[in-house]
Amino acid sequence: MNIARTSRFPHLKADFAASLVVFLVALPLCVGVAVASGVPAELGLVTGIVGGIVTGLMRGSSLQVSGPAAGLTVLVFEAVQEFGLPALGVIVLVSGLLQIAMGALKLGRYFRAISVSVVEGMLAGIGLVLIAGQLYSMAGTKAPESGLAKIAGLPEALVTSLGDTGALASLGLGAGTIAVLVLWKRMPAKVRTVPGPLAAVGLATLAVLVFSMPVATVEVQGLLGSIQPPPLGEFGELASVGLLGTVIAFTLIASAESLFSAAAVDRLHDGPRTEYDKELVAQGAGNAVCGVLGALPMTAVIVRSSANVAAGARTKASRVMHGVWLLLFAALLPSVLAYIPLPALAGILVHAGAKLVPLRAIATLWREHRGEALILVVTAVSIVAVSMFEGVLIGLALAVVKTAWEASHIRVQVIDKGAGPVRVYLSGNATFLRLPKILDDLEALPQDRPVELDLTGLHHLDHACRTALETWAERHSAVGPEPVKVREPQPEPATAA
Repeated sequence: MNIARTSRFPHLKADFAASLVVFLVALPLCVGVAVASGVPAELGLVTGIVGGIVTGLMRGSSLQVSGPAAGLTVLVFEAVQEFGLPALGVIVLVSGLLQIAMGALKLGRYFRAISVSVVEGMLAGIGLVLIAGQLYSMAGTKAPESGLAKIAGLPEALVTSLGDTGALASLGLGAGTIAVLVLWKRMPAKVRTVPGPLAAVGLATLAVLVFSMPVATVEVQGLLGSIQPPPLGEFGELASVGLLGTVIAFTLIASAESLFSAAAVDRLHDGPRTEYDKELVAQGAGNAVCGVLGALPMTAVIVRSSANVAAGARTKASRVMHGVWLLLFAALLPSVLAYIPLPALAGILVHAGAKLVPLRAIATLWREHRGEALILVVTAVSIVAVSMFEGVLIGLALAVVKTAWEASHIRVQVIDKGAGPVRVYLSGNATFLRLPKILDDLEALPQDRPVELDLTGLHHLDHACRTALETWAERHSAVGPEPVKVREPQPEPATAA
């Protein structure tokens, strides 16, 4: 009997053990992301449950785990502040439906074409804003609204905290949480069987209870009390340009983060590779359900996914079971959340935000590809200075311009043998981006000599360059001894069908 069960579910034991590890990693992160997003803590658990059970059952990536992500915290907080909590369900639902549509249209694979520097810059910008905002939470004070104001106000907030006993206790607890997370990797292997985030929150909670520390804790509303499907009237807000922009930002950022996470997870194991379009549909289905429940948006989360792989998971059963454990905890032990200190959750998110800032990657890019490093930094700074959506658009635009510039390789070769016409040979790609160089070289030619302009070496000649070359040829012909002779590139011969 045991042999039959084992042969039918050969990986059940490994998946069961991995699911418990992922559950213990996900629990504090789900709660922390919800609190930092300005919504009830239970909604983070709801998103984790849906990510495990709904998205976990669907095809796409077999081992990556979905749930509320630190990378969307800033965007969710801004959306809740601007449109209200009831509108969050509408935003998440429509974003999920768009993801399903994109997956059905086979657009998932195209997210791999997004510049890695833009994505890393996006995550770095999110990380910086997240760190700055959660440092205020660690000190028990309210953070300013804009990213720049958060960063600029940190010194004053620190000085103010030094004169407040309660703020000092809160700050110390958050700093201690970060210290546990940083040092946990150096602990003995048997100790590290307990995930670092759970250990950090558990030790912080114990410290608050033992020493009666005057710090804020999580407010508990109950699972059913927190679930609030969006009222039908909120769907009328979709006519708002601002809300539609937020929907697009949610859709693109959540999709990109999930699919880049899938690519990273694929490098961690030897199992089936991710089917990107199906994974996008799975993420969309999960977000649609989260939207109906009024919960947080979800993405695939690399922290949970890597923990799942490292714990020995073999199939998607591990992520489904982790969702079941979250459901049982939310249903049976919600009152436990009330003991968790907010500074500890803030410390976890500061640590998570720091991981989003790729300092080593920036240093490596600066040495090898300075253009890519510039895109990364500009994207991050734009997100901090302006907003998430505009920052990503600035990064994408800069990446496109950089690619167009690099693709516009043009060589202008002037052959002057001292007698007869001056021959100018152009090769490569002539685009408007290189037009100043081309015209500078042409206008430096002697006007008292005949000129032959040879364009046969060009692979591409855009309209702006063609018009500029024709205008220059007319002007030079008017003042030169004879008209400029132009050799056009020959069209490629048509191939037989």
